[in-house]
Amino acid sequence: MCGIWALFGSDDCLAVQCLSAMKIAHRGPDAFRFENVNGYTNCCFGFHRLAVVDQLFGMQPIRVKKYPYLWLCYNGEIYNHVKLQHHFEFEYQTKVDGEIILHLYDKGGIEQTVCMLDGVFAFILLDTANKKVFLGRDTYGVRPLFKAMTEDGFLAVCSEAKGLVNLKHSMTPFLKVEPFLPGHYEVLDLKPNGKVASVEMVKFHHCRDEPLHALYDSVEKLFPGFEIETVKSNLRILFDNAIKKRLMTHRRIGCLLSGGLDSSLVAATLLKQLKAAQVQYPLQTFAIGMEDSPDLLAARKVANHIGSEHHEVLFNSEEGIQALDEVIFSLETYDITTVRASVGMYLISKYIRKNTDSVVIFSGEGSDELTQGYIYFHKAPSPEKAEEESERLLKELYLFDVLRADRTTAAHGLELRVPFLDHRFSSYYLSLPPDMRIPKNGIEKHLLRETFEDSDLIPKEILWRPKEAFSDGITSVDDTMMAAAAQKFPFNTPKTKEGYYYRQIFEHHYPGRADWLTHYWMPRWINATDPSARTLTHYKSAAKA
Repeated sequence: MCGIWALFGSDDCLAVQCLSAMKIAHRGPDAFRFENVNGYTNCCFGFHRLAVVDQLFGMQPIRVKKYPYLWLCYNGEIYNHVKLQHHFEFEYQTKVDGEIILHLYDKGGIEQTVCMLDGVFAFILLDTANKKVFLGRDTYGVRPLFKAMTEDGFLAVCSEAKGLVNLKHSMTPFLKVEPFLPGHYEVLDLKPNGKVASVEMVKFHHCRDEPLHALYDSVEKLFPGFEIETVKSNLRILFDNAIKKRLMTHRRIGCLLSGGLDSSLVAATLLKQLKAAQVQYPLQTFAIGMEDSPDLLAARKVANHIGSEHHEVLFNSEEGIQALDEVIFSLETYDITTVRASVGMYLISKYIRKNTDSVVIFSGEGSDELTQGYIYFHKAPSPEKAEEESERLLKELYLFDVLRADRTTAAHGLELRVPFLDHRFSSYYLSLPPDMRIPKNGIEKHLLRETFEDSDLIPKEILWRPKEAFSDGITSVDDTMMAAAAQKFPFNTPKTKEGYYYRQIFEHHYPGRADWLTHYWMPRWINATDPSARTLTHYKSAAKA
């Protein structure tokens, strides 16, 4: 996890512009570099480093002797970099996983490069020999990337929007900043004056498709067909592999543990894999909640079962409200569910950074979207509609859950890893017949639970524990303010006092940037004005039972 930042064709003094790069210093607390591009007085890179792989040669932009005309700034982890190096017999100069991007690009161009990367990434690749700039982002947008581009060809790119909003440009007082789309790469021409022109924007991977790099990985052979035992066996193989490949780091690994199904499966499998890899330290697991909350009790049960070194962080509603300003500034969004779910994650990340030496943190993000875990999936009119919804949620992860997971951890210099969004695991899960993936017997994620039924990885009552609802918001907005909400906020008008409160904080930090959020996260197939699961009839009946 790092912070990347680059400018091409800046009219303003680079020494002044580079102050904006410091807005993302939290992403890389270990080192910082700012470098001008030879021959272009108005192009530069900024990089904040969190040293996770190759402590010695990991600074960026990465440049190697063999390709003096290539400059690479990237944030991510490429899990198959060693396999590809051996397969193609590339000569590496460093142990940095991102070096593979330079070799693949030289060998086969940009399209083949991005399709071969098994991992999460956001990158800026500059080829001064061919006068090209390339931008790319992983399938689900696990790693963030924002860009701003003007009509006259000034381009600014950054891991977070806050590193771009204060940039100056002669053509416009207000620079339009937008997220770079996940699963895409962009090709731009670099002109002699350092400005750029976009040539094409290409979607290189759809979450349903098996990725090209599957040809080169060493997952044991999967069995064909959709017989239930076959599917369960394949899912276990792929999930194990998704976690095993993510052990790639020189820093200590920890795991968030909410006591729900997803984080419990990740923690249990992770501990098993760390033992197999003969890692010497105990796995630290982290849970947060209000005193005696069901989540804390469930997480404790799992930690006892798997034998992790467990940490519990308690917070009260007052501390939660006090953290909102920092949380919304970090997130760069005012989406209600995202903000609600971020408070605990932000506070626990703060605790991890301050009290432990765990830096690489595993979590269960992405599972609800992939395995139809939200309670409203019980209302899906058909398995096909549920499948469509699952894919829509995965496509929008970068606006919601993945955004939350990245920003709350990155704010405290931690790197998050999300095995449920592994390319092989997720594409296989999405290839299964739609009726296999829907909730069954009133239980969401039935297939996933069934898959680990006989494994004794986690306690049975956790394996079959129903999903907890979103916490309810606490706010201080009066009725007069609500009555005038549509005039004050005509775009994405908040419908609740809680939503209004979050929007006020967002506008304070990012005035005029409401369009970063295209729409609020809302459940489907029900009449809801509030995204809380507590408004769902399924939840109410389960609560009465």
